[in-house]
Amino acid sequence: MSGIAIVTDSSCDLTPEQADERSVRVVPLTIRFGDQEFVDREELSTKEFWDRIATDPTMPETSAPSPGAFEQAYLDAAESGASGIICITLSSKLSATYQAAKTAASSVSHQIAVRVVDSLSVTLGLGLMVMAAAERASEGRTLDQISNEVIHIRGRTRVFAVIENLDFLKRGGRIGGAQTFLGSLLSVKPVIEVSGGVVEAESKQRTRGRALEYLASKALDAGPLDRLGMASAIGADAQQLATRLAAADCTEDLVVSDLGPVIGAHAGPGTIGIAFQLRH
Repeated sequence: MSGIAIVTDSSCDLTPEQADERSVRVVPLTIRFGDQEFVDREELSTKEFWDRIATDPTMPETSAPSPGAFEQAYLDAAESGASGIICITLSSKLSATYQAAKTAASSVSHQIAVRVVDSLSVTLGLGLMVMAAAERASEGRTLDQISNEVIHIRGRTRVFAVIENLDFLKRGGRIGGAQTFLGSLLSVKPVIEVSGGVVEAESKQRTRGRALEYLASKALDAGPLDRLGMASAIGADAQQLATRLAAADCTEDLVVSDLGPVIGAHAGPGTIGIAFQLRH
């Protein structure tokens, strides 16, 4: 491999096939259930995670990768012939992953140039940025060109989700502005937005059906889009939302993925979210 390599972390929620197709290296976070630890994607699949959530009362936790894990990914890319690396991570305001990636970049600076970009986003908000970066790399863009473009795309990225159970966000300490939902009637379906790298309350919907329609409207009413994705956590109604999103004015095909263990540990079962990039 020559040119610019793309590295990210496993919160991106790109499937292994989506990542491999674009030669993206994915550094895994760690998932903990009590005193049991699992390396995301390597020791715990998305299906295994959700199966365990359904039967294990233990609330899962997550840990950022070590700087050494990122360093190894960078060195592997260098050994494969990469001339530089763009590493895009989940929001620095939600995880220490960004700092670990930065520390590793300093450690290998004498061997290869690495630009670490804070996505200020999560799940496919990050994943779609990674896809865009990989596309630019395949076109032969330079390290600085890709880095600057990702930062520009970051400002055009929106992430919204319907949360079925706020307990996961609350206990995981990632509830942020969505704490205003606490104490709401059980029938209310909270819609959250990831804004400025943190979780914020967006709206309250009376039923899940209305919440999903509202979610679709965020993409359909946003105007022309470059990319659009949907990630769901064992939601039986995901196809319903995907069908609505297919009508969006979007340059690229709809990206569909499962909500993985990293974000799922904090969002909980039943969560369904969308991410999109506004067109220039």
